[in-house]
Amino acid sequence: MPTITEDQVRERLSTVKYPGFSRDIVSFGLIKGVQINGADVTVQMSLATNDPNVPRTIKEESEAALGMIPSIGKLQVKIDIQAPTTAQPAAGGAGATDIPGIKHVIAVASGKGGVGKSTVASNLAVALQQTGASVGLCDCDMYGPSISIMFGVRERPMATEENKIIPLEQYGLKLMSMGFLLDDDSPAILRGPMVTRYTQQFLRQVEWGELDFLILDLPPGTGDIQLTIVQTVALAGAVIVTTPQEVALIDARKASAMFQRVNVPVLGLVENMSYFLCPSDNKRYDIFGTGGGEREARRLKVPLLGQIPIEIPIREAGDQGRPVSVSSKDSLATLEFRRIALQLRQLLPL
Repeated sequence: MPTITEDQVRERLSTVKYPGFSRDIVSFGLIKGVQINGADVTVQMSLATNDPNVPRTIKEESEAALGMIPSIGKLQVKIDIQAPTTAQPAAGGAGATDIPGIKHVIAVASGKGGVGKSTVASNLAVALQQTGASVGLCDCDMYGPSISIMFGVRERPMATEENKIIPLEQYGLKLMSMGFLLDDDSPAILRGPMVTRYTQQFLRQVEWGELDFLILDLPPGTGDIQLTIVQTVALAGAVIVTTPQEVALIDARKASAMFQRVNVPVLGLVENMSYFLCPSDNKRYDIFGTGGGEREARRLKVPLLGQIPIEIPIREAGDQGRPVSVSSKDSLATLEFRRIALQLRQLLPL
């Protein structure tokens, strides 16, 4: 009799969609445990909903999917139903709620600095806007904000009579960053409680208006700001940025694990600095190694959304305040950002 494995169980469950969504129940983080005793399988799930049809549908479709495993014995699907804290299933910590007027909030994160996360967040926001979506970009890195430089914005934001911050606009995007509130050479000297306060203000007290997507450019790591965000706002998912080298992949796993623990789906990985295509002879150089992003995406069971090459125009565009997706619309990087944006549009339909 063939041995049933947990990977086999999760693979079958990944064919079950959350009712009303295009993503599956594994990606949404509903699976809390799998127990296998010989041919008998018990799956423990947890979800927050007030609709009795949702757990019933998930249970029936899960049992049908698992029933297709050859030689499976006794099958149990147990679902722990909790009171919902968000308008989206399993998409944030306790107390997290939607931002009025915004359909999808996407966190762009990395486990370590220096992997080009802000470059990815900026160009992804532009690429989504170029698909016809209304998009905002919030720089949540309070200590090292860079969005103001990458978009060439130097003005100070104004406030409404209701004391809400009016985001600045550039290239069709609504923008907010600590960099708008500081001089270029002024450091942000903030203790933990102040960082939490500013993060919550950027999410809740900015007049974002009606948006299809709000992209959050997170600082590296898994600290106060990340925890504040998942406890404050219901995230549609997270995009993890890494480079192909192992030292970056290790930290990408930590970032991915953090989101999974707080029931935020990881939408996929973006491998930045993937390769360098020499402009003189068109020869490819894998400066940071090759295949790391693909292997990690398989290990995490998430899509590899794209591989961004190292290109001089990316650096030039960022320094000049015009993201490469704006300044060089036919570059390899721009085409790849566009492909990533189209994938996200499919994963998160409007």
